[in-house]
Amino acid sequence: MYRAFRKSVLFAGTAITAAVLLLAGCAGGGGQYIDGVYEGSAQGAKSEIKVSVEVKGSKIDSIQIVEHGETQSIVDAAIEITIPEIIKEQSTEDIDVISGASKSSAAVVEAVESALSSAKK
Repeated sequence: MYRAFRKSVLFAGTAITAAVLLLAGCAGGGGQYIDGVYEGSAQGAKSEIKVSVEVKGSKIDSIQIVEHGETQSIVDAAIEITIPEIIKEQSTEDIDVISGASKSSAAVVEAVESALSSAKK
């Protein structure tokens, strides 16, 4: 009886260890993107907005608006609010558009999505 109990404890311990190692591997280390610089674009209120997204360590490191024909103050709002939020969240999902700059800020989000589509692991 003791021998059977010992075998079941050993089996349970091995199963738990395997599950922990499997989950640790799935939790992944550090991000969901391949390092590099990626470009994307989307239509804003007045023009196409082009962005450059840099991924370092499998994470979004920086986002630059490289070209646009929008009103500068509206683009500045996206630079000050939308871009830091994307970097903080490491995603474009659930990023709110800016009131008064909704088309331009939505275009920045869409352009970043476009750029990151090539960077996904």
